[in-house]
Amino acid sequence: MSIRAAERSSPARRGLLLLVPFLIFVLVFGLARYASSVGVDSSAQESNPFADRTQFTWTGSAARQAAESASGTDRAVLERLAGVPTGIWLTPEAHPPGSVGEFVTGIVRAADEAGKVPVLVVYGITDRDCIDGESSGGLPPDQYEEWVEQIAEAAGTESVAILEPDALATAEECDQLDQRTELLGDAVDRLVDGGPTVYVDAGHASWTDPGVMASMLSAVGVDKARGFSTNVSGYESDEDEAAYAEAVSSALTSPTHWVIDTSRNGAGSNGEWCNPAGRALGQEPDHVSAGGLDARLWIKPPGESDGTCGGGPGAGEFWTERALELARNAGW
Repeated sequence: MSIRAAERSSPARRGLLLLVPFLIFVLVFGLARYASSVGVDSSAQESNPFADRTQFTWTGSAARQAAESASGTDRAVLERLAGVPTGIWLTPEAHPPGSVGEFVTGIVRAADEAGKVPVLVVYGITDRDCIDGESSGGLPPDQYEEWVEQIAEAAGTESVAILEPDALATAEECDQLDQRTELLGDAVDRLVDGGPTVYVDAGHASWTDPGVMASMLSAVGVDKARGFSTNVSGYESDEDEAAYAEAVSSALTSPTHWVIDTSRNGAGSNGEWCNPAGRALGQEPDHVSAGGLDARLWIKPPGESDGTCGGGPGAGEFWTERALELARNAGW
């Protein structure tokens, strides 16, 4: 899973270039999303899902498997890492239509027994990661809608769904704005109707102008979801992400809520997005009761590679050496 660096182009310049067409998209797709929202149950979106329960720790994580094969101090660090809850990523490559529902049902059942909240990351949109291809894949539109529906039906009302990291932030660069807006708007409706608390991904502070992002979020119906997520798989600092999220929320017609991924932002960003060296684990997941921030979460499992760049394995594969470096740079 990749995050493009700020130097690709100026956020302010992109904002000016894209603002006019986005106003048109807000009008057209916003009306369509409003028309389709009749009958959608949004009760799960009305409260902070982390107010009474903490994030669920999945025992099947790659970090736990790595810990079991390690020894000495490395094992101790990896065991501690495996004990921190992270997002559980749903991709059609690992959990295709027809089997994803069963997998999600098992996760939700285990989380319910533990009295905790599973954070499910929906990551299978058409032409996913169309810029550099490190995490390329996804499903054709009709199959994607079916896949999301199966997730929605299995997720129930006691889980959280982070919807499509990068999809809006890369929509214009990928020449996918129309398709992404339609698919994500449909996905919001399906997930909200199914019951999980939904956060639509909004990129990060060094990527997209807040006003432009707010226009895209409005076009896909963020007003029907709980809010948005930022910094998923990113390295931006807490301070930068807080300012960005505030700006995005303020630019919406109705200010909303958000969650921030702090899994790898302990040392902030050096401007690189793919396996940059010298980074550190960030603040561990916690619920926040003030303002629009619902929680700091580890949405991206911090030991997973961004891709083959920087000496890493394939995107999503667990990289033990980098996991240990992140932990030790954080003072573990």
